[in-house]
Amino acid sequence: MPDALHRLALLESILGAVNLGAIVLDEQHRIVLWNHWMARHSACRADAVLGQDFFAVYPELRHKRIASAITQALRDNFQSLLSQTLHKAPFPLYTHGAAEGRERMQQAIAVTPINLPASPRHCLIQINDVTIAVGREKLLREQTMVLRSQTFADGLTGIANRRHFDVAIEKEMRRAMRTGSPLSLLMIDIDHFKDYNDHYGHQQGDDCLIRVAAELAAMLQRPTDLLARYGGEEFAAILPDTDAAQALRMAEAIREHAAGLRIPHAKTGNDVKHITVSIGIATPHPQQQPTISALIGAADRALYLAKRAGRNRVMVQPL
Repeated sequence: MPDALHRLALLESILGAVNLGAIVLDEQHRIVLWNHWMARHSACRADAVLGQDFFAVYPELRHKRIASAITQALRDNFQSLLSQTLHKAPFPLYTHGAAEGRERMQQAIAVTPINLPASPRHCLIQINDVTIAVGREKLLREQTMVLRSQTFADGLTGIANRRHFDVAIEKEMRRAMRTGSPLSLLMIDIDHFKDYNDHYGHQQGDDCLIRVAAELAAMLQRPTDLLARYGGEEFAAILPDTDAAQALRMAEAIREHAAGLRIPHAKTGNDVKHITVSIGIATPHPQQQPTISALIGAADRALYLAKRAGRNRVMVQPL
């Protein structure tokens, strides 16, 4: 027994010096060790908790995963590691000491049986502060999401970029072929935009693109619809589950809305002295299975016809 007590005293000295939380419980769940780290990061001093039932100190943990881990350690001599994902902060511990209103320390917890010769089994609860590591992981995830969004977003207008368009049109084309659902593509071009840039300057030209892109994107209400900047002053709208008649109505609504913005444009070369758009539509027949390039080509040809016909209009081109 003296050897066992000496070992327990040695264990207490070691655990008091380490930079982690350490709690030792006896077989009746009484706290026999509460190290300096625990006293520093909790609201409980060692002299206030030693000899107390663990679940009297932390009644909220009685029916939590840690309770079964303690039982497994004391009864079955089984070590447990609590999932940090499922049990982020079971103990009310704080990085800079206990303080009401502060965010809890993120914790990694292990419960380990302690077998001393000629002594009842004890268990050790180890608590590591993983707040910094969790914060770093969260920051990396956020940065990854930002980079991913930047990869698929146009740097000027914030809408989908050409790469996003390429991915989306391929996905929607496959889905349309698989389900037999309609798919329409709109190619939209701001009329006389080079003249606008030359007259008002590139900064105002950029402002015009940003505003037009935001207004047109707001018109596409369904989550599957996508407006992308195809290049320069040209935009593309992918409209899944949209037949030819519906696409024509949407295109006309877009054209009217763009004209209704009344963005001044003194160099249109005609009587309309504000920004307008021309739109080309392509909608494959349900029995058709065109290639992506054929669909884009048809919409482009329709846009060209709209330009030739005087601009500020919508044209449809069969595949």
